[in-house]
Amino acid sequence: MAEAITIARPYATAVFRLAKEKKALAKWSEELAFIGAVSDNAQVKALIDDPKLPSSELERAMLTIFDGKLSDAAVNLVKLLVENDRLVIVADIVAAFEELKALDEGTLEAELTAAAKPTDAQVSALVKQLEAKFGKKIEAQVKLDPELIGGIKIVVGDTVIDASVRGQLQSLAYTLKG
Repeated sequence: MAEAITIARPYATAVFRLAKEKKALAKWSEELAFIGAVSDNAQVKALIDDPKLPSSELERAMLTIFDGKLSDAAVNLVKLLVENDRLVIVADIVAAFEELKALDEGTLEAELTAAAKPTDAQVSALVKQLEAKFGKKIEAQVKLDPELIGGIKIVVGDTVIDASVRGQLQSLAYTLKG
């Protein structure tokens, strides 16, 4: 089976284009987050994963949950996802939509993983450097991973900058084996 993100991307792209056309990116972001939160609920997951439950009953249950809480277009999306048995990838659709939205708004998300908690000044300086490098506003999320030993690992989209001690040691080991 194809990866979930591969299946989710066309849905996210279609929703993004519709949201952009209607100038409703923020509204769609909220509605998708709500759909994702409901779909992630343990009881709802049990319904979604039940192979004996006909899609018409699942659709009825989902529409009852969302009754009056979503726009007509978002309700149609839920119907489409139920019809095509795609409710299991809602989280991937939300993530892909948010990525498209961030790119459109000129922002990128950066994941900064450090061995020890960096100071706010260090994070701020790093964000400024990344903004200069990528030419976009950077929203940084800091994570801690003591296994890095020291240094930092930065992930911005598909770009990985590994300046960690562990990464340098792995690179050295690879070179020596070479």
